[in-house]
Amino acid sequence: MTASQPSADVAKTVSDTPVMFISHGAPTFALQPGRLGPQLTALGRALPRPDAVLVVSPHWMTPQVRVGTTAQPRTIHDFGGFDEALYDIEYPAPGAPKVAARTLDVLRQAGWEADADERRGYDHGAWVPLRFLFPDADVPVFQVSMPANLDAQSAYALGGALAPLRSEGVLVVGSGSMTHNLYEFRSSHGGDEAAYAKEFAGWMHETLTRHDHARLLETMALAPHARRAHPTTEHLLPLMVAAGAAGADAPVALLEGGITYGVLSMDSYVFGSPEGTQ
Repeated sequence: MTASQPSADVAKTVSDTPVMFISHGAPTFALQPGRLGPQLTALGRALPRPDAVLVVSPHWMTPQVRVGTTAQPRTIHDFGGFDEALYDIEYPAPGAPKVAARTLDVLRQAGWEADADERRGYDHGAWVPLRFLFPDADVPVFQVSMPANLDAQSAYALGGALAPLRSEGVLVVGSGSMTHNLYEFRSSHGGDEAAYAKEFAGWMHETLTRHDHARLLETMALAPHARRAHPTTEHLLPLMVAAGAAGADAPVALLEGGITYGVLSMDSYVFGSPEGTQ
C-alpha cells in the first residue's frame, strides 16, 4: 500500500480491519458518484468483508455518546431543497445490535459515558457513502454519535476507544468532509475549483502521510485556510476519530475524490497495516 493508492491485494492481508475516513460531500453525492464513488465500490469489493460497519457522522450529534442498537434502521433523509430523487433512496442494510452492545461495553471500559439508542436510523452521512462502498446493503451497519462538545483531542480519543473493535471484524468509518464551508457551497455555481480547498487538502495529505498525528490535532491552528475550509469543525472531527482508531503508525492510502461544487474536497483515506501490526 502506498500513500497515494490503496491496493486490493494488500487489503486482503490485513488482520485488523482497516479504518476509513470518507468525505460524504453534499447529499447529491448519492446520485453523482464523481471520482470517489467508483473508488469506494472497488475498495468495498477488495476489502475483507467486515462483520459490521461502525459509522461516526456529524449528522448525529448528542450531549453524550449514543450507540445505535436498532435491528433494522430506517433511512433518514435529513436534508432539504435537493433533487426529489434523493428522497426515494433507501439503504436497507440491517443493523448490528450485538456488535453495538459490545461497542457500548468497549466505550464504557474506556471511560466514556455511553447509552444505547434503539430507534436511530441511518443519516445521510452514513447511507450516502455506504451505498457506494457496499451497494448491496448486505453488511450490517450501526452508528455511534458525536458528542456535541467534541474537539480534535477528544475525537481522537474516541477513535482510540473504538480501536479494539477492529480486531473483532468491525470497519470503523469516520464520515465527514475534507472541506466544508456551507455558505460557499450554497453560493457556488460549480465553477473553478477553489485554490484554498486544494491547499487545505494538500496540507492534510502531507500531514497524514507523514504520520504526524500531533500536527493533525492542530489542524485548525496550523493548516492553510483552516477557518475557511471549516468555519465549524463537526465535519472535520470524524477524520480525527478515524485517525485515533487507526493509530499513528498505520499506513495511509488516499482516495482522491477531487472537488465538487468548487469548494467541497472529496478526498478520503484508508488506514491499515498490510502486515496486520500497528
